Amino acid sequence: MPETRPDPDALLAQLRSDEARALRGKLRIYFGASAGVGKTWAMLSAARREREAGRDVLIGVVETHGRSETAALLAGLDTLPLRELPYRGRTLAEFDLDAALARKPAVLLVDELAHTNAPGSRHAKRWQDVQELLAAGIEVWSALNVQHLESLNGTVGAITGVRVHETVPDSVLDEADEVVLVDVTPDELTARLAAGKVYLPQQAERAAQNFFRKGNLIALREIALRRTAEHVEDDVRGWRVEQSVPGGNGQGGAALQAWNTSGAILACVGPHEGAAQTVRTAARLAGQLNVRWHAAYVETPRLQRLDAAQRDRILAVLKLAEELGAATAVLTGADVAEQLSEQARRLNCATLVIGRAEPVRGWRRWWGASAVPLARALAQRAPALDILEVGRADSARRLSQASLVATQADEDDERAQSRWPGYAWAAASSIALTLLCTPLTGVLELTNIVMLFLLGVVGVAMRFGRGPSALAAMLNVAAFDYFFVAPRLSFAVSDVQYLLTFAVMLGVGLLVGQLTAGLRFAAGVSTSRERRARSLFELTRELSAALESTQVVALGAAAVQAHFGGHARVLVTDAADQLVPPADPPPGFDAQVADWAFRHGQPAGLATATLAAQPWHYVPLRAPMRVRGVLALCPARPRWLLIPEQAQQLDTLARQIAIALERVHYVEVAQRAVVEMESERLRNALLGAISHDVRTPLTALIALAESLQTLPPEEHTEAARAIVVQAHALHALVSNLLDMARLESGVAGGTVNLRRDWQSVEEVVGAAIRAARPALRGMVVQTAWDPELPLVEFDAVLIERVLVNLLENAAKYGAAPIEVGARAEAGALVLTVRDHGPGLPAALHGREQTLFDKFTRGEAESATPGVGLGLAICRAVVSAHGGEISAANARDGGAEFTVTLPRREPPEPAEAQL
Repeated sequence: MPETRPDPDALLAQLRSDEARALRGKLRIYFGASAGVGKTWAMLSAARREREAGRDVLIGVVETHGRSETAALLAGLDTLPLRELPYRGRTLAEFDLDAALARKPAVLLVDELAHTNAPGSRHAKRWQDVQELLAAGIEVWSALNVQHLESLNGTVGAITGVRVHETVPDSVLDEADEVVLVDVTPDELTARLAAGKVYLPQQAERAAQNFFRKGNLIALREIALRRTAEHVEDDVRGWRVEQSVPGGNGQGGAALQAWNTSGAILACVGPHEGAAQTVRTAARLAGQLNVRWHAAYVETPRLQRLDAAQRDRILAVLKLAEELGAATAVLTGADVAEQLSEQARRLNCATLVIGRAEPVRGWRRWWGASAVPLARALAQRAPALDILEVGRADSARRLSQASLVATQADEDDERAQSRWPGYAWAAASSIALTLLCTPLTGVLELTNIVMLFLLGVVGVAMRFGRGPSALAAMLNVAAFDYFFVAPRLSFAVSDVQYLLTFAVMLGVGLLVGQLTAGLRFAAGVSTSRERRARSLFELTRELSAALESTQVVALGAAAVQAHFGGHARVLVTDAADQLVPPADPPPGFDAQVADWAFRHGQPAGLATATLAAQPWHYVPLRAPMRVRGVLALCPARPRWLLIPEQAQQLDTLARQIAIALERVHYVEVAQRAVVEMESERLRNALLGAISHDVRTPLTALIALAESLQTLPPEEHTEAARAIVVQAHALHALVSNLLDMARLESGVAGGTVNLRRDWQSVEEVVGAAIRAARPALRGMVVQTAWDPELPLVEFDAVLIERVLVNLLENAAKYGAAPIEVGARAEAGALVLTVRDHGPGLPAALHGREQTLFDKFTRGEAESATPGVGLGLAICRAVVSAHGGEISAANARDGGAEFTVTLPRREPPEPAEAQL
């Protein structure tokens, strides 16, 4: 039997899933067909059992609806006080989310999962509060009725005739760890309703006549049972997948067989009222088949002229599709069937879900009788696709964001203002053409005048679109008939053939206007796409050259603001990984909402489900490694945030900014690492050198000092002389270290205090030779300079130090005699120190300047004393004087060091004395 090896990717996915599951709290939902089946009673009974078993159980919020049996179960259970919120002159009691997070019990009961929170709460819905509790690791129990599921809302409403506005996305139920079905028969539920165990008597009577009819209860019970069975099926499928992973919880590790599905689903969103039902049906079907699904809306030139209310409904349906788990898109084109079939092929969708067309009534039935229905057009263009037509339902979605709805009137005004000038220009163009052609009546043939009128229609269509071009075509036909066709100044015609001319002229005008307006629409779509692509390209190009986070912040905010208008801010974190609010917060900006988006990694504010009343939209800057900050946007057109393409554009811009911030962060980390490595290298070199060059003279000093106790008096002088030599060597070493530290601090972080004075070069050279005599050990030093050498302005102490270090270096690595030279050139003083030794190592050929780096030595052997700071000090001193220092091999052997100092003409003797 062949050996089965575990799949590393499957094992890694299993480990990640187990880790995420361990950190996240569990969700148990008590699910029922309707109110009164006993969901809250079952939940409280289970809570009491858990309490008796020793678990920490806390009541977050429970609605008893006046039922005494349910209220009795609350006795003995810890209850969290509700939070009071003022609203329109009264006080509302709401679930206290922050107190529950602070208390963090083992089990928390949060009833009424579909409840809508009071305005001013952190989240709009209670199920969003539950999501935050689960993320904090708290196990939550809740209750839910079948009519509150978003995908079943329209179906239940059609059955019962009661529309429920508080809904929960199906993903909440699908992701629940446990679903407990609480079920009773319709007869038992009706008996409980009559006994007053569901509602108060006056409410029970109305409910029995409307919602709680036996037919309704049977249908709701069937839906609840089916939905629970689907969840159980998902659990079984998940268990099978877990068992099939080698090395997982399963023992056999057999490979899981592929599931045969019908492919992805594409829901076609239209402008009609029943589009929400189409989306819900597609979500329902996708959940049953366990396939991915998409939603698309095709914007044609005609639909582009919809009013704000209709556009509001379309955006709301697209937002509903996103909440139900779909990937949404807005397509543009003149042919709806072509765009949808192409989108289905692109996404590999096997099933198209469309809404049933509205029945045509009245005169439109005759006018549009020849129009091809969408289903038939789709079948002709994509015969291999399954097309599902959804029945109509009286349900519609509306946007709830006040800030978004507030812009409807402004957009309507803009559309109205931009529409009527086109018709005015159409009439003006017809009048202008008539005035232009009237004097040309005897010069041009009528066919040429017709061409001029058609040219006017083309111009109006290119500039103003279909409506004005159609008006221009009709006005031009009327003007041609009235002013140019005999009898003139009358709509009567002397020749019947002119009727054909009028018809052809009108048809050609309308056709040319239609085609031209279509091209104008396509050009506008291409311009919009090009604008989005250009903004991404420009931002990527500019961010690629950014080297600091401040540059990324400025470039990112400018790019977002240029695309969406309004105001934009990019917030980054500090060294403590805390979000830094702007120094000058703009109006409406809320730093707490931005911090919430940063900590939870989720969008918040405008056009989201979290704190939607905010005028700003907050997007976390999620990079590959972690969240790097928050992008805050207050757009000029808030509705753009609900358009899928614009929302994707914003997400892409935010991702580019986040990646740039992460890149800059790691560049800074790499630079710090390089600096630390260099510091470590220099520290090791210093310790390695000092370990020999400091220990040697110290050991000698200790030995000589101890020998003084045993040596006879006549030998004390020689020992003292040796002590002096070793002390000078140690002093020179320490002096180099201190001088280097002083010069480094001056050159790098400030200025070196130079005591410039007019000095005699001969005297400074002589003083340097005398100071270096202990290190020269009797080596011959020869000097050569011009007798007329002028005075030069420099710091005598530091230049003397340079010459001493060069002489000591020549004594260490060179041979006698040592030559010191000085000469005056135009604007410069040149000092040279040369030895007659082996010269510079061959490895330094072409890299002589590296000799002047810190802790660099000409020879690697440890027998030569020194730490490699002498030449580095020389370069620092010469650079502080504005000069240069170099090293090279002399022509006839040996190494030669050249120091070039800038000079100016010495002053007059009287000035020098001053």
